[in-house]
Amino acid sequence: MSLKQKYSVTIPELGITFSTGTYAALANGAVNVAVGETNVFVTACVAASMKPGQDFFPLTVDYREKYAAAGRFPGGYFKREGRPSEKEILTSRLCDRPCRPLFPEGFLNEVQIIGQLMSADQLNEADIPMVNGASAALAISDIPWNGPIAAVRVAEIDGVFVANPTIEQMFQSSLDLIYVGNEKDMLMIEGSADQIPEDRFIEALAFAHSSIQPIIRGIKELVALVGKPKAHFALVGASPEARAIIERVVPTERIVTAIFGHEKAVRSANVKGLKAEAHAALSLELGAGRFSDVDLNVVFEDLQYKAYRKAVLERGVRADGRDAKSLRPLHSEVGILPRVHGSASFKRGDTQSIVLTTLGPTKEAQDLDALTGGVKSKSFILHYNFPPFSVGETGRFGSPGRREVGHGALAERSLVPVLPPEDVFPYSIRVVSEIMASNGSTSMASICGGCLSLMDAGVPIIAPVAGISCGLMT
Repeated sequence: MSLKQKYSVTIPELGITFSTGTYAALANGAVNVAVGETNVFVTACVAASMKPGQDFFPLTVDYREKYAAAGRFPGGYFKREGRPSEKEILTSRLCDRPCRPLFPEGFLNEVQIIGQLMSADQLNEADIPMVNGASAALAISDIPWNGPIAAVRVAEIDGVFVANPTIEQMFQSSLDLIYVGNEKDMLMIEGSADQIPEDRFIEALAFAHSSIQPIIRGIKELVALVGKPKAHFALVGASPEARAIIERVVPTERIVTAIFGHEKAVRSANVKGLKAEAHAALSLELGAGRFSDVDLNVVFEDLQYKAYRKAVLERGVRADGRDAKSLRPLHSEVGILPRVHGSASFKRGDTQSIVLTTLGPTKEAQDLDALTGGVKSKSFILHYNFPPFSVGETGRFGSPGRREVGHGALAERSLVPVLPPEDVFPYSIRVVSEIMASNGSTSMASICGGCLSLMDAGVPIIAPVAGISCGLMT
């Protein structure tokens, strides 16, 4: 592809333009996405080979906002962009989630997607262009990927759905829905709403799915113009010999006995014991140099997946004996600490969170850079901390990681709609969820505990809020 040749595709319905061919010629895929005068430049690159012994897919997505994009200097002594902001982290995660499942199973070469905000018109947000740019960059590249996908933001203004609203329009909306899908299926939804009815939310999903179709057609048109043939990479899987030995030593019945009817710790110990048996059999029959931990991990993951799936679909039973709709036992307390403004403990099964609330004057509101425009401060903050002891392990302990930032933002968005207006309750509010133990669904425990903690602090919320995680098996 020549640097002198620029290729562009415009989706007039949504005012989106994809262009490629001018910059980053050495990247596997590179696309600029323009919405108004907001421009996000996205690249996708893949490592030529996989690291020896690797048993996971190392995909990294990094989105960064350049101060020059808004005609501003960075703050601080060095006058240079520093560590990623919360918004940059959330946008990176927003892009990661729908892209990750579409890479081929067993493809473990490192893939890196980088998005950079190059121009910000203060009217159009950059998160949706980032996702669409990543989809386009992967689609035109030689990286194996089962796309394209497309993203849209949906607002509801005066009872009318609006696709990809401006930042000013979002201030009038009762809905902030981000929808990502392909031609046929939904891949991810994220957002918040001001207590809209369920049937109206379902209508918003249908509107969103129809709205992404022109974007998908546009990306396919770009692929037809400049797309590279997909490269062939070695896919990781268990050898037939190793699989046969493992499945003989650990038949389905033993897997079922090991994982069903037990708590998580017992299940883990049982599976670890079966792995040790399989490892010994492999060593005896194949020899130490003719198999690896990858063989064990891949086969055991397959065996457990099939056992869980069969039990749920055929008998409606989960590993701990519950049916598909039953919750684990719940326990909660409030006022558990003496000197804090509000405190609560929320426990669901083995998952437990202590949630603390602090009230302060409005001057304690958090200032936001808002390079792309929008809200410049927020008076409600929810932070989520996930220390390694919560899963009985040692590990990094310090500043929050991406997952902690993402879970905190999810819980925060869930509680914002029930907070009183500032003229009724003129305080800044900080809620901190400290995860004490985790057996899944800690972000939902943070929502439930956060609601209790707010009430314990005397915050006159509009209505109580609860959250659960759910999955779908078909």
